[in-house]
Amino acid sequence: MGKRYFCDYCDRSFQDNLHNRKKHLNGVQHLRAKRVWYDLFRDAAAILQEEQTKKPCRKFLQTGQCDFGSNCRFSHMTEQDLEKLSAQVQGEQRLKELRQEGADVPPGTIEDWLEKRAKRLSVAQSN
Repeated sequence: MGKRYFCDYCDRSFQDNLHNRKKHLNGVQHLRAKRVWYDLFRDAAAILQEEQTKKPCRKFLQTGQCDFGSNCRFSHMTEQDLEKLSAQVQGEQRLKELRQEGADVPPGTIEDWLEKRAKRLSVAQSN
């Protein structure tokens, strides 16, 4: 049968040869899946900056869904979402400043980290 290549981004496998791998790695589906994966690890400040420069998506605001999904060039965030994200960025900046000053800041618990991770994954899967 031969060797098979498994793509972690796309959750697919195929016969591993130069032609198939090159075709897959340059494919639209793979590039989108890869982008979604790396977007999970962006910090809140980068997301906020990007979302503030975009115009709101009319179709998403009217119907609650958009045919383009995460590939839409317009923002799918409401004003409340932007406010929450802005508050999160400010909180992270305050925490960073406290750490630089040498203040004793207790580390977050594993439960907090798991909860944040689960939220990011559910948002990524819904897009």
